Amino acid sequence: MPKPPVMPPPPPPRVVVAIDQTLRTQSMQHIEAAFASSDPFLRANAVEATQRAIGAQGAARVIAALDDSEAVVRFAGTMAAGSLELKQAYPKLKSMLDDTNPSVCVAVRYALHRLGDVSNSRDLEIFSTSPDARVRANVALALGLLGEPTGIRLLRPMQADIDPAARMQAFEAMYRLGDERAREKLIIGTVSAFPDDQIISLLALAGPRDNRVFKVLAGKLTSDYPEVSLAAARALGMIGSDDGMTVALKSLSSNDPRQRAMAALALGDIGRADAQGALGKLLRDATPSVRLAAATAILQLK
Repeated sequence: MPKPPVMPPPPPPRVVVAIDQTLRTQSMQHIEAAFASSDPFLRANAVEATQRAIGAQGAARVIAALDDSEAVVRFAGTMAAGSLELKQAYPKLKSMLDDTNPSVCVAVRYALHRLGDVSNSRDLEIFSTSPDARVRANVALALGLLGEPTGIRLLRPMQADIDPAARMQAFEAMYRLGDERAREKLIIGTVSAFPDDQIISLLALAGPRDNRVFKVLAGKLTSDYPEVSLAAARALGMIGSDDGMTVALKSLSSNDPRQRAMAALALGDIGRADAQGALGKLLRDATPSVRLAAATAILQLK
């Protein structure tokens, strides 16, 4: 007889607690410190944390990132400026149309489009055939976030991209634009032999906040790969469910810093204030990326 499916642990009972303003202040300080890091990836993550947890109130930091010497930070800053619709960034963004990095050029066109300037948006078609797979993936990302139905024309051929990451990004973008076949492709991705493909697919399925994918996401909470279970917990949080909270809380004490960071981000998207005590302990973590993830999560709690 087949074994019965393993059931995920239920979320802990909800406890009503007040938001700890001291923890919020400390979290803001940790994000500020990350902007001063010598690690460009941590600075880029600080930009993303600002977009996610602080919003337009962090505009000055986002705009400062547009002048960063590292392309990965400029890209993050440009995408954030567009997503937050920071009008004060417009002059700087116009001056970045010919940035030395093509991915940044893609982000600039996304940001300008979001601010109402579509005069350079057609350039995305040219970038969609770039020999650099990262650039193609970023075009798909931009098209999905723009939400323009006309983007489907560019995305259709990208679904056959030779690069798996670009292909998956195209599926996600098509799903955001309402393509049901792309949703099925992402569901297939959740059972890939490669855990990273599963993680990408789970988070992509949650992007449009479509509750129809609940069972698919919940079914991965008991994955043999802890990172996949944590991605499922976060994805569930993104669609408004706290079913993955116990999985995330358990991983806060993992010996693997990646798992601790993923657990923190999951709790941030779940958004329950009764997780703030556990997250507050991670503000003293030895790994900067974990501290940043915890700070981001704390600022997302309601």
